Formats: sequence, structure tokens, C-alpha cells
Amino acid sequence: MQFCKPYDDTTLWPYNRQTVQPTTVQPTTVQPHDRQTVQPSNRTTAKPHTHTTIQPHMNIKDYFKKEFEPGLWSIEMLTIIYIIYTSILTLFYWHSLQSPYDLVWTRLAAIGTLGVALLIYRAYPCRAIRIIRVILMVLFLIAWYPETYDFCSQLPYKDHIFASIDNTLFGCQPALEFSRHVTSTFWCEAFNMGYYFYYYMMAATLLFYLLCRYEKADKAGFIFLGSFFVFYVIYEWLPVAGPQYYFKAVGEECANLGTFPDVGHYFRTNTECLALDVRGIFSQLVLGAQEIGERPTAAFPSSHVGMSTVTMILAYRSGNKPLFFIMLPFYLLLCCGTVYIKAHYCIDSIVGFFFACAIYWVMYKIYPKRVND
Repeated sequence: MQFCKPYDDTTLWPYNRQTVQPTTVQPTTVQPHDRQTVQPSNRTTAKPHTHTTIQPHMNIKDYFKKEFEPGLWSIEMLTIIYIIYTSILTLFYWHSLQSPYDLVWTRLAAIGTLGVALLIYRAYPCRAIRIIRVILMVLFLIAWYPETYDFCSQLPYKDHIFASIDNTLFGCQPALEFSRHVTSTFWCEAFNMGYYFYYYMMAATLLFYLLCRYEKADKAGFIFLGSFFVFYVIYEWLPVAGPQYYFKAVGEECANLGTFPDVGHYFRTNTECLALDVRGIFSQLVLGAQEIGERPTAAFPSSHVGMSTVTMILAYRSGNKPLFFIMLPFYLLLCCGTVYIKAHYCIDSIVGFFFACAIYWVMYKIYPKRVND
């Protein structure tokens, strides 16, 4: 069984290109008895060609062939750096955190998981184990996200600023007005579907690189996880709960009056939010996901818009057009859904898009300088 087809990926990562030097054509000389004088031809330059790297056919058994690749994945290196950084934050906020020991245990679990995975890889080095190592580190995002609340709640929230920006730009609160004016069950479920497929879009793209663009998977993983961690660092220092929490705290009538009070440290001890309008399976799935891991944190800039944008760029650059175009409608619904379900102010989503483009470019550029096999 073959997972991948051959693919010329030289257009994706220009750092790997090799250029063939231009060749010249020598003037043509005609013997005298031909009685014809041929002018020397002009020098012509051949178009440069790039070296073609072909992804070999991969069978299932090939993933279990013994082949040792030294060093860590860039995803593993980034995870270690993030653990060190957040461990310092944990010590700094130790006495004001609600459960500091839980944070410590999570970090020990992550380091232990990485250590065990490396030991297994040394005992049986193969591509399948290396791929599992990546998946394990990505799964720890489930733990890192809610922890942004533990850190950002130590600072006063800034929702009044972003609610005021939305009011200035649009003359209303789009997060409240959108669902009031678009009331059909079809669009409600469509926006919730796009919002929920956020997780599957990222998983599909990352797995495609690991299985079918393996030589480029380390760089793609660096861009992917590095972008996530940049968003998380912002959330830990810029507390914004989002409209579903803010307008539950101050009341929706404040939006009608155009007044947006400063709530300060209110969300350190209060985590109630506006009820989600549940009309079908997808809104029920979104509600379940929010009940498990949602906190009054991570509103600005929108990581749903930002990371889905990074994912779409990675999908496009992979050369897999079907993957990109299949995910495109879900991506567009997601961008609208972030405001529709009141998870983000409209300015959060707009900035999330442009910030994602910028952070993708930065991570793309710094990879060869920092991580080079």
C-alpha cells in the first residue's frame, strides 16, 4: 500500500534549490566549399533549471525499516524552549496561581513523554517512531492552551479597549449583531462546523507533511508549532477574554449604550460566559469543546483565524491542491464563525489573519538559521 506519489517540491523551499550554470552556444563555422557565409549565431543563455527532489514511494513496511536519524525534531526543540519559558512564569507567579503544582506536573509529563519516546526510538529507530514523537508533542497543545489563562489572569483584562475599537470601526458590536441578524439554522450550523473543523484542518495538513512530504516535515512543523507558541506568549501578556465572557460580565445593554467598563481582574475568579446557541450537531460539538478547554483567554489576536491561516498557507505550499481546496470553504466559515459564536471581537479576527501571514514569513525565514540539519 502506497501513501504518497512522487512530487517535485523545489518550489516550496527555495533554500534547497540548486542552479545549473548557463551554457553558451559557440559560433558556427562553414567550410569554404559551401559557398555560403553563415553569420555566427548570437549567444543564447539556457534557462536555469532547479534540482528535482522526488519523494519516493512509501509502503507501510518502509515506515518500520530501521534508519537512525540523529537529533531532535524542531517541534521537540520548540516544546523544550516553551517548557523552560513557562516554568519561569510559573515560579514568578507561584504564590498567586490557583494550582501551581498542576503546572509543574504537566511539564514533567511532557519531558517524561519526550524522554520515553527518544528511548524507544534509540531501541528501534524507524520513521514511524519519529512521526509518533511529533504527534505526541503536538498533542500537548491541549494542555498548553488552557494554561494561558492561569498566566494572563494575573494581569488586568483589556476587553474594554477591544470592544471600544469594534464600536468605533463598525458602529456596533459585530459579535452580538451577527447572530441577531443571521438567524437561520443552516448558517448557524455552517459557522459552527467551520469553527469545529479547525482541529481537523491542522491535523490533516500536519499528517500530510509527515507521510507525504517527510523531507519538508521538520520545517513545516517548525512553522506550525512556532506560530502556535508565539500566539500563546501574546495571550499570556495581553489578557483579553472575548465578547462571550466580557458581555456576560458587563451586560449586553452596555453595547447598546456604547459604554465599555474596565473589568480589571474580574475574570481571575469568574469564568461564566454567554450561552451558545445550540441548534444541531456542530453547535453541540463546539459547546462540548468549549466546556472541556475554553477559558477567558486568548481572544486577541484570534488563534483560530491565525493558525488556520498558517495551516492554509502550509497546505498550499505543499503542492496538494485537493487538500487546499477541500479545506478552503471550512476556513472561510471558520473566519466568520469566530465572530458569529462570540468567541472573538471582529478586530481579533482581522488582526489574526494579518498577524498569521507575518508570523509565517518570520518562522519561514529564521528556520534555516536556527535549525539546520
